[in-house]
Amino acid sequence: MSPAFPQPAFWAGKSVFVTGHTGFKGGWLSLWLQQLGARVHGYSLEPPTQPNLFTVANVERGMASSTIADIEDAGSLDAAMRSAQPDVVFHLAAQPLVRLSYAEPVATFATNVMGTVNLFEAVRKCGSVKTIVNVTSDKCYENREWVWPYREDEAMGGFDPYSSSKACSEIVTAAYRRSFLATDNVGCSSARAGNVIGGGDWAADRLLPDFFRALDAGMPLVIRSPNAVRPWQHVLEPLSGYLLLAERLTDEPRQFAEGWNFGPADSDARPVSWIVERLTAARVGASWQLDSEPQLHEANHLKLDSSKARTRLSWRPRWQLETALSMTGDWHDAWRNGEDMHAVTLAQIAVYLESA
Repeated sequence: MSPAFPQPAFWAGKSVFVTGHTGFKGGWLSLWLQQLGARVHGYSLEPPTQPNLFTVANVERGMASSTIADIEDAGSLDAAMRSAQPDVVFHLAAQPLVRLSYAEPVATFATNVMGTVNLFEAVRKCGSVKTIVNVTSDKCYENREWVWPYREDEAMGGFDPYSSSKACSEIVTAAYRRSFLATDNVGCSSARAGNVIGGGDWAADRLLPDFFRALDAGMPLVIRSPNAVRPWQHVLEPLSGYLLLAERLTDEPRQFAEGWNFGPADSDARPVSWIVERLTAARVGASWQLDSEPQLHEANHLKLDSSKARTRLSWRPRWQLETALSMTGDWHDAWRNGEDMHAVTLAQIAVYLESA
């Protein structure tokens, strides 16, 4: 069965509110929505790194509005949403890093849990919203380190503060959906993706950004957990799922208002060492070494079962992991060569949509 495509006819002229639009995934999503003809309103903190996708790809150029403020500031969030009068809300604002959550657990829970509460309260006060997609994480599941993938009805959990906060965000989403939003006929879903990669990610403690930083500095990449298995996927894969979900959720809010996995093919759940070996083999001068220091706890084995999205949304991954790695490397090279990264990013979206 051919994969479904996000429909420009649905998005053209729609007012869409994206929290976290200055981040990596939020930036890619905002550009894609702009390309689809939506009026995109962003709400986020300043870009989290220097450099960053939001600035490098000039995401702001096509935004209907861009509010730089904290998701914990309920008053600012209310005002921005009332001004935008959105039809659709994508909630991506978050503290997204496991290791940082150990150093800043209170801030992580404040952003990822109370930020979600603030978002839903703003939606309730606004009145225009028909559809909400809350983007959480594959790490929201209670990880039992088993070899088979997690399905949407598995128990929520989380060892570290980040994973736990995303499980809490899922529980908050379910509570607001059942207590308030369903009675107002507002479609509300959560979406869980794998370990996303792609051009424009400069976050700390992520494998590909760490690799390119080490490569550009002429240093070996230092690896913490070479045997850890993760569901790797290009950022465009889950974003296509979020867009398709929002379309169906708008048309049939009760039938699609639940949690959804958008993970890669099972064969693309690979250990860190597999990724590193291919990255270093493809780049002259690249090398890696094992970090000998004691490490904080992180899940060792994690996969997602996306059967529901394949069956009910006609969604499926388009790019195998080798292609995702290649496209990420091409994006980084284009940035290094001083190319127009707004055009490069949109061109990669176009290539993705042309993929079988």
